[in-house]
Amino acid sequence: MNFYSIRHLTRYRYSQPVSESIMQTRMHPRSDSQQHCLAFSLSVSPRCRVFTYRDHFGNNVHHFDIPGEHGQLVIVAESVVEQQSIPDIPAFLSPDAWQALDAMVRSGDYWEMILPSQFATETAALLDLAKRLEVVRRDDPLQLVQELNQRLFEYFEYVPRSTRVDSPIDEAITNRRGVCQDFAHTMIALLRHVRIPARYVSGYLYRGREDHDRSTPDASHAWIDVLMPHLGWVGFDPTNNLVAHQRHIRAAIGRDYADVPPTHGIYRGKTSSELYVAVHVDARETAPALDRKMAIPEDWSVLVERAQQPPETHAPPIDLQQMQQQQ
Repeated sequence: MNFYSIRHLTRYRYSQPVSESIMQTRMHPRSDSQQHCLAFSLSVSPRCRVFTYRDHFGNNVHHFDIPGEHGQLVIVAESVVEQQSIPDIPAFLSPDAWQALDAMVRSGDYWEMILPSQFATETAALLDLAKRLEVVRRDDPLQLVQELNQRLFEYFEYVPRSTRVDSPIDEAITNRRGVCQDFAHTMIALLRHVRIPARYVSGYLYRGREDHDRSTPDASHAWIDVLMPHLGWVGFDPTNNLVAHQRHIRAAIGRDYADVPPTHGIYRGKTSSELYVAVHVDARETAPALDRKMAIPEDWSVLVERAQQPPETHAPPIDLQQMQQQQ
């Protein structure tokens, strides 16, 4: 059993004040059979009233409206999560695993995780990649997924900011480089191509000194869940060629990124904008005292200082979408 403290800072800065911001966030870690969120808080500046609800995937959603004039929007999400020990998955399944999987799909409500979605869809580039990687019904489902997890890790070069938050998968497939969001969408689309239910997972990845993940440690992370007979939903991280285990902290699940962005909103005004994100995940063996404010890590002030740099990117002039890509 492990305990994690997560701090996720998001700052939108505007060169000219905007007149209104409307925002949704999905940063509240899920509580399920694998993990339990012990505490969560969301701080917003300018101050406003924050409302909460659960979407149809069971994700915790916070939303708010800031109608007054403001030059920046800062969101700080803090959470404490207890992560259960997860047993290792087997190397392969029984010979009738494909038939068992089809029976699960027929008897269950998995259609949303089999059909194409906004970012995980079949394109000519994806079908060509499926042929190159031999993504067909062979061996057993688990062996195919494990092999695909490794082959996508080898196929893609991990390059932060090489794609945009709304980039189609063809861009990453053609250039053979991307970020965790692209890796996850590509793997989901390939698995749905052979009728294996797959879903997108948004969350955080703890990196210890002995870990050598290639994903960016100071950003949110994304991986996938795959439905397997006898095992249920099993997580795979093609960005790092990992089975999602105790270090993966789940915040939200959906068909693809469009269902689960950490922040999603708009502002009204003619201005240029800059997004800055900083994430810090700390691990401990015992649960922290929940009635105390989480200690600020030594490097947090350095991360926040970076947000003071002047904006470098320019956005369209009015009603602008604000989303953060998962690296």
